[in-house]
Amino acid sequence: MNFVIDGIRYHVDCWGKGKPLVLLHGFTGNSTGWRELHPFWASNRSVFAVDIIGHGQTESPDDVSFYSVEKAAEHLKELFQHLNISKADVLGYSMGGRLALTFALKHQHLVDRLILESATPGLRTEDERIIRRANDLKLAHMILEKGVFHFVNYWENIPMFDSQKALPMDKRNRIREQRLHNDPKGLSNSLMGMGTGSQPSWWEDLAKLSLNVLLMTGELDKKFCEIADRMTASLPNCEWQKVKNCGHAIHVEKPEKFGTIVEEFLFSRMNK
Repeated sequence: MNFVIDGIRYHVDCWGKGKPLVLLHGFTGNSTGWRELHPFWASNRSVFAVDIIGHGQTESPDDVSFYSVEKAAEHLKELFQHLNISKADVLGYSMGGRLALTFALKHQHLVDRLILESATPGLRTEDERIIRRANDLKLAHMILEKGVFHFVNYWENIPMFDSQKALPMDKRNRIREQRLHNDPKGLSNSLMGMGTGSQPSWWEDLAKLSLNVLLMTGELDKKFCEIADRMTASLPNCEWQKVKNCGHAIHVEKPEKFGTIVEEFLFSRMNK
């Protein structure tokens, strides 16, 4: 399904029937990355997998201001209206997790339960954000100057994705092909507008979230395990699941384990 919001065409992949579940992918991903998890939700969930601005079939405008995480959260609110969603469970991975957290903080009345996979509330200090913005700007220029093919070669070899090299080659090829289909302008602007260094720090706001939150990290992803450990101290109603023998992208590396954990978190609480 496609919707025009703020002059931008958004694509949402929809399936199933039941309580709404909104899925938000990571940087270089798109809605198709969730399809392996169809069996867990198709029979009892109305699933809405969004292509975030600059990714997949959603448009990639020139204006970087459209890509800020706060603007993307406002667009997501409008998507809820188009989709007739009054309240949903929201699941976000990495960049999508930062968007999901921003959305929940801005529009808590629209979120029932929040699932954050390998996500962060941002960087605490402006000095950290300045350094990160400079690094993201270099990567953004790399994409425009050398193309998506060159960037994907770089991106899939960063340490954060080392554990994915153990995946079957056909699965790795599918992930690579999906990444290669992204618009270079969209990826570049996403880095500049929605990168971790560009978003506000939400650390001091975590205590405001009264809803149930599930944090998921892979045990091999030490950086995000440390972040999740610190987040649990601030979130009032939070549980943290650390998945063994897994890195940053749990839903990719261990889809059955990921689906089971999410299912238990969502469905064991349906009558509570």
